[in-house]
Amino acid sequence: MTNTNPQTEYDSPWKQILQLYFEDFMLFFFPQAHREIDWTRQPEFLDKELEQVVRDAELGKRLADKLVKIYRIGGEESWILIHLEIQSQSESDFSERMFTYNYRIYDRYKRSVASLAILGDEQVNWRPNRFGYELFGTKVEFQFPIVKLLDYQQRQSELEASRNPLATVVMAHLAALQTLSDRLQRKQQKLSLVRRLYQQGFEREDVLNLLAFVDWVLTLPSDLEGEFLFEVEQLEAEQRMQYVTSFERSGIRLGLLEGIELGLKLRFGTVGLSLLPSISTIEDVEQLRAILSGLETVSTISELRQIYQSPTTDTQQ
Repeated sequence: MTNTNPQTEYDSPWKQILQLYFEDFMLFFFPQAHREIDWTRQPEFLDKELEQVVRDAELGKRLADKLVKIYRIGGEESWILIHLEIQSQSESDFSERMFTYNYRIYDRYKRSVASLAILGDEQVNWRPNRFGYELFGTKVEFQFPIVKLLDYQQRQSELEASRNPLATVVMAHLAALQTLSDRLQRKQQKLSLVRRLYQQGFEREDVLNLLAFVDWVLTLPSDLEGEFLFEVEQLEAEQRMQYVTSFERSGIRLGLLEGIELGLKLRFGTVGLSLLPSISTIEDVEQLRAILSGLETVSTISELRQIYQSPTTDTQQ
């Protein structure tokens, strides 16, 4: 069954960008903090530690949260909690959740924790950045810096001029929000972003990584996706480049497989991950998209298998 108006996916591609471009991410969004980090020492992503801290808390689905160990200039070991709130709606308990994450990490590991939030929603006035209470002389006050992606709509020329990979990421995210109900306009903006990538002269690996992000958040119905790919091929002929084959096979497929792996782990644990070898053999991007989408609705592994296996194959499992 073909989805004629596919849903925009944000969490997984943002998580991948965070992992690939963490230093660029900090430089783009939090330059003051970036200056205090010793980048000669490799940051370490503490996914398992974050899972242990929040697994027993009813804090909602947060695929893009990251806990990163860094070293400050001077040698101090510190931890940074990157919280990406990229749903389309605001949440009343967001600040409390940020506070809960922060004190749980500190309580368990006794490390200084910086909590940083990126807000990718459409609510202009929703800007939660503090939590606290006071009772009988006891006062708790927790504040954290936020970045509102919507604010970059007024900074388009700055984004256009920037060579930081996160500028492309923000432009794609904003384009996704702006074109939720206009897929034709989305196709035009997607093509414009691809043209910009080709013209800016990024390294091949960066082009493929960013193309994968652009494709993931700017989803198109199959007919417009076909038109888009045709126009990209024409653009490549003009620019005397060829990324589209690698882009389709490497960028999109790799990103989908990473999202599926994460979804299998979250939904079904180790048993779910046992499906990954067979899913990894699937070349059809649309089938992989269907599996990723299905992970949000299926309740059993058997139901998930039915998405990508024929009935005769399924009975043999």
